[in-house]
Amino acid sequence: MQKRTLLDGKKFQITIKRLCHQLIENHTDFKNTVLIGIQPRGIYFADRVHQELSEILKTKSIQKGHLDITFFRDDFRRKDGLVTASSNTIDFIIEGKQVILIDDVLWTGRTIRSAMDALLAYGRPEKVELMVLIDRRFSRHLPIEPNYIGQQVDCVDSQKVKVSWKEQEGEDKVVLLSDKQ
Repeated sequence: MQKRTLLDGKKFQITIKRLCHQLIENHTDFKNTVLIGIQPRGIYFADRVHQELSEILKTKSIQKGHLDITFFRDDFRRKDGLVTASSNTIDFIIEGKQVILIDDVLWTGRTIRSAMDALLAYGRPEKVELMVLIDRRFSRHLPIEPNYIGQQVDCVDSQKVKVSWKEQEGEDKVVLLSDKQ
């Protein structure tokens, strides 16, 4: 298995900071904008973005939630055994708000489609935008494109993008894994 590091250390942090400044350009004070991290791995990214935005804007009023999409996925019945859902932590209504959906990796687009379906339980948003740390181009099953991208990666289906978060794995790192040829 070959491993190529795409992001780590300082570059990882700079990428998050850059994405936050792009959000600020488009949403200024976040009075009508909410951040929603997609369970399970997008929540770490959403938490980091929320923390960085709060520091830059010197505010604690930016609304953030975590969205579980388990039962909205088109493949949840295909898994062996019981499916375990995570909890939603959205204590606000998104009716008329601008929603920034946040996930770590965009691949086929199916996770994002599921998240958009799940969002409707919290109201009808004015607008939905997508932020991803890694965009795996050329592998979409659905016509979904991110508005904010940390890094784009051109890779084949047999390759895997693995994002490690300090909160979960002890370090911030993105690697591309490939079978040796």
